[in-house]
Amino acid sequence: MAQTTNDIKNGSILNLDGQLWQVIKFQHVKPGKGPAFVRTTIKNVLSGKIVDKTFNAGMKMDFETVDNRTLQYSYDDGDNFVFMDMTTYDQIMIPKSLVGDKAKYLLEGTDCIVSFHDGTPLSVELPASVVLTVTHTEPGLQGNRSNAGTKPATVETGAEIQVPLFIGEGEKVKVNTEDGSYLGREN
Repeated sequence: MAQTTNDIKNGSILNLDGQLWQVIKFQHVKPGKGPAFVRTTIKNVLSGKIVDKTFNAGMKMDFETVDNRTLQYSYDDGDNFVFMDMTTYDQIMIPKSLVGDKAKYLLEGTDCIVSFHDGTPLSVELPASVVLTVTHTEPGLQGNRSNAGTKPATVETGAEIQVPLFIGEGEKVKVNTEDGSYLGREN
C-alpha cells in the first residue's frame, strides 16, 4: 500500500528496493530555505544493519504490514528455537540469529512478541525483564571491594550477570533483558 513520508512513525516497516527496513526514529525538518524533508534512522529487518536516510517530504513510499504475535518459548532445537502459539498450539521454528544475544535470558515458558511478514519471522522481542535463579556465585566478602559492591553470578540460563554482594546461590533475581543488568530480588 503506497503512502507518503508524512505517514512515517517509529516502528513502521518500509519496503525500500525490495528490502524491509524498520524506522527506529524520524524527524520532519522544515528548513528556512528549500523544501521540507524527513530524516530517519532505519534498521534492516533481516541483517540488523542501521543506516541514516533522508527522504523528500510528501514522497510516496511502500509501507509493509507486520503481524505481531505473542508466542511462548518451548525449547532449543539446535539451529532453531521452538516457540508455541498458545491459541492454535502450533509449534514455530525461529532461527537463533533472530534472537541474537538475548537468547541468554530466554527461559522455557517465556512469552515473547514475534513479528512476521508474509509468514516469515522477522524479529523476536523478549519481555523487558525476566526472573532467573542464581545457580553459582562466590560468597560476598565485606571489605573485599574494588568496585561498588557487586560480584559475578551465573543464572539458570548460563548467563553471567553482576549482582550485589548479599545475593547467594538459589535466590531469584530480576534481570533486564536489554543490557543484562540486575534489577532486584524476587520472592
